[in-house]
Amino acid sequence: MRILSVIVIALSLCGPALAQDQTAARFRLGMLAMEQSTRAEPEKRDELLDKAIAAFRAILVQRPELVRVRLELARAFFLKEEDRLAQRHFEMVLAGKPPAGVVLNVNRFLNAIRARKRWSLRVGAALAPDTNIGAGSDERIVYIPFGGELLPFRRDQAELTTSGIGLSAWLGGEYQLPLGRPAPDPGANRWRLRAGGDIARKEYRESRFDQMTVSGHVGPRWLIGRGSEVSLLATGLHQWTGKALEEPSHYDIGGRIEGKHRLTLRTTLNARLARLERRYDSEEGRDGPITDVSLGTQWVASPTLRFDAAMGWGRERPETERWRNTRRWGRIGVLAALPWGFTVGGSGSLRWTDWEAGWFPFVEDGGERHDLTRTLRLFAHNRALTVQGFSPQVSVTQEIRTTNAQVHDYERISGELRFVRLF
Repeated sequence: MRILSVIVIALSLCGPALAQDQTAARFRLGMLAMEQSTRAEPEKRDELLDKAIAAFRAILVQRPELVRVRLELARAFFLKEEDRLAQRHFEMVLAGKPPAGVVLNVNRFLNAIRARKRWSLRVGAALAPDTNIGAGSDERIVYIPFGGELLPFRRDQAELTTSGIGLSAWLGGEYQLPLGRPAPDPGANRWRLRAGGDIARKEYRESRFDQMTVSGHVGPRWLIGRGSEVSLLATGLHQWTGKALEEPSHYDIGGRIEGKHRLTLRTTLNARLARLERRYDSEEGRDGPITDVSLGTQWVASPTLRFDAAMGWGRERPETERWRNTRRWGRIGVLAALPWGFTVGGSGSLRWTDWEAGWFPFVEDGGERHDLTRTLRLFAHNRALTVQGFSPQVSVTQEIRTTNAQVHDYERISGELRFVRLF
């Protein structure tokens, strides 16, 4: 205990003594804390690891390109069993093209993370202003064919766009239970049982826009080799909307298959296939099956730059013809870590939705409806700002839908000031 006390005192005095070279001083401070944490008693171990994490993070705020520092930060998160953060930083280390020996060790860490993964939790809250909460059209006049002419009708003010500020919160988690007999090597047991759920709530002053969603999933996960995995999950979801949130507006029951493959040291592929049966509380004509397929990739270009892209296809086949649709979409995004602690990024997406016939009078001849939705999102946060582990993030999203159906086009700009914590 006396040795540990001397170490803690030394750690607190290292900074001023090495003020002329803050980066080197902080790195030595972090490495000393890491070394001593391996021999410390449990109650002191996390304290020392927190000191190491704080020191390495302070360096990366100013110098995000330093691969060695990021490697030690990833190791500190690994030792503290904050595996999601450890994995992210290990992947960024690989993007820095380190020597072969470092690559081998990092891959061992990543495999250990996959093998020991048990709990994952996420929690957050946000303040969300929106210029068009219900995604309503601002067209005031609707033209309806009658007797060979188009007769104009004025829409009620309540049907037009509504702006406001929402408050939202969410909580989710998952546990993975190893299946089969325990093995000396945790990685030898490649089967897991995944079980998890999420709950999210959003409220506005206009309560008709309130929303709450509860979802859950359960099923096996199979680790294939060192870089691939597949999960087969049974899923369920309830969603409530509008005043009082007394009855679910709809619920989904079905399943999905998720796959992930590490193509190279810096590139990951993922795929998903979902099949659901949707049932509405009061609109039975919209009941029916939903199919969704998506394929995505993530490329860590460098320790400070990450790209991702995805595309997908979906179809809904409800009982009422007019609600049947087929959709296609594509998305691309980028994330960059800058000096002074700033991380900025953005994404853009296009979604095409084709609806079957039955859209009279919104489509003049009662034919098919065709939508194109364009979405642009920009976001930023500062890695140096954390409050009890929560990081503030700011984002702005613009969404525009054009369509051949009257009063179904819209434009909205929304924002979020969110506080997120990853475990």
